[in-house]
Amino acid sequence: MNIQVYMHPSFNTWKSIIKRPIKDISILTDSVTPIINNVKKYGDLALKTYTKKYDNFNLKYIQVTEEDINKANIKISNCLKKSIEIAYQNIKFFHQKQIHEESKIEVLPGIICWRKSVPIEKVGFYIPGGSAPLLSTVLMLGIPGKLAGCENIILCSPPNKNGEIHPSILYTAKYIGIKQIYKIGGAQAIAAMAYGTESIPSVYKIFGPGNSYVTIAKQIVSQNGIVAIDIPAGPSEIVILADNTANPEYVASDLLSQSEHDMESYILLVTINESWWIEKVKSELKKQLINLSYRKNIMKKAFEKSKIIVFDSLEEGINLINEIAPEHLIINCNNAIYWSNKIKNAGSIFLGNYSPISIGDYATGPNHVLPTYGYAKSYSGVSVDSFIKKITFQKISKKGLRNLSKCVDVLSSEEGLIAHKKSINIRLKK
Repeated sequence: MNIQVYMHPSFNTWKSIIKRPIKDISILTDSVTPIINNVKKYGDLALKTYTKKYDNFNLKYIQVTEEDINKANIKISNCLKKSIEIAYQNIKFFHQKQIHEESKIEVLPGIICWRKSVPIEKVGFYIPGGSAPLLSTVLMLGIPGKLAGCENIILCSPPNKNGEIHPSILYTAKYIGIKQIYKIGGAQAIAAMAYGTESIPSVYKIFGPGNSYVTIAKQIVSQNGIVAIDIPAGPSEIVILADNTANPEYVASDLLSQSEHDMESYILLVTINESWWIEKVKSELKKQLINLSYRKNIMKKAFEKSKIIVFDSLEEGINLINEIAPEHLIINCNNAIYWSNKIKNAGSIFLGNYSPISIGDYATGPNHVLPTYGYAKSYSGVSVDSFIKKITFQKISKKGLRNLSKCVDVLSSEEGLIAHKKSINIRLKK
């Protein structure tokens, strides 16, 4: 497995080493835009046409029926059901702690202000199917959405060649309490949730991962002001910061686990260790990959762009990582808590030899829907807050109005907005 190794790179070379691949999205945009426009214009007819074209199925009914869900329930093993239940409880417990009511604040005598959290009324989830049916993402989106109090939640997922959504997705959605589920995938599903069709209602915000076409579709509908989206999304990312306490076998397994998501996965190992340790990691990668027959080609492709960067100190590594702002960061070092406090930009951080990203992807509790492509510098991962908006309230007495009238009189006059101060003064005449 050929991995580029950079020994003690100078600061001036950092950006060229760590840059993500830049895609020419113009071709994708040209492909996706007509799909969006056709769904907007022709509704269900366009959805069925694209399902035939891309999913090779003549779709008669777009919405999942109760019979479909009952069939899925039979197909799911008791072991999987129990695992879904455990993950559900952990994710729910973690996200419940994010809910709190804010106090009313009397900023001055007679002036009381406060904020109220209001759930987004209509939200839509896109859940990929195919070779990796992401039932875990149903949990990660559905649980905080339900906790936030969203009244209308819909879910779209592509059907297989038999016109069925993967049973684990259906079972998990039903377990959470999502009732409106539709057999639509790709950019056409995003367009349907943005504009609405005869069968699929429009929503105010769209959540969920997807391929390049889905990602571009989300960006287009959000840029058009039609609908909000969760966070900018790209291929999965892993950065590991390792010292000599890191187990090479574990490090290799973590790198491999994230490479199976996508051949475009971003994989980086930052270390202060010597060549023998790096060779041990590379040897483990080759050995472990041999035993991973499923998705091996995807993993090999992902590792073609992977890198190992060696520094003299962990401080240098931290500085580089803050520049990268990775989706996932493992700090596999002595005193990992200490080093984690120096991280300013990352989606989710995992500490020590026994904190693989994989366990956080499914069942520890924190959300796995995270910003990629450096957006962790300004975005957070999905949480209960992603499903609510804050409305501010102000209750002002005549005394409170008088107390601030002089201040606003001066400020509005400076801005030349005379009607502003008059709307206050007219109330204070008597």
